Amino acid sequence: MGQRDNTIGRDETMVHVSSIVSATDLPVSADLENGFGDSPETVAETIQLAARMGLVGGSIEDVTNDPDQPVYELALAAERMQAAAEAAHALPFPFMLTGRADNYLVGRPDLKDTIGRLQAYQEAGADVLYAPGISSKDDMAAILKAVDRPLNVVMGLQGVRLDLAALSEMGVRRVSVGSALSRAALGAFLRAAREMREQGSFDFADEAVSYGDISALF
Repeated sequence: MGQRDNTIGRDETMVHVSSIVSATDLPVSADLENGFGDSPETVAETIQLAARMGLVGGSIEDVTNDPDQPVYELALAAERMQAAAEAAHALPFPFMLTGRADNYLVGRPDLKDTIGRLQAYQEAGADVLYAPGISSKDDMAAILKAVDRPLNVVMGLQGVRLDLAALSEMGVRRVSVGSALSRAALGAFLRAAREMREQGSFDFADEAVSYGDISALF
């Protein structure tokens, strides 16, 4: 959308995901942020809207977007997740709800808190658990030992070198890459721009995808 993260509202998000759903036969899951509201009722409504747009999965975060209190208190966070789960599991088709513990992303790297939140979201009915920002193999292993729902981890972070085989062996069930592909593309763009400006050369084009390959892809 060409905007900063966390600046897109629910209506814009639903239009965007609808266009993605219409472009593919694959099942689509979306980042539904914190449900676009504080109340459990709003979160449940977001799940229902997402389903109407054709989504078959979505994640709900526990961030408040309030810098003074960046994550919801655990009791409210669990209540919000329960509302999301009840809405998801009442749908006439399977909807995979991912419960996110985002304390690491907001500057509160507390593994005990993360595990407590994921356990609460598991009890609230989340189908998949996710704690973005966890990059240590030992921390992932501790989470896997503490929960009994599939764990999603995010790769593509700088300095994180675990591959799919290692993650699978640990017991990780789903891997996402967040913004890594987009940032990799933007990185190539910026390197090409610097080459033109600083060297006056165009060698970057040697690694560019061909028109034919792009046409075949679409």
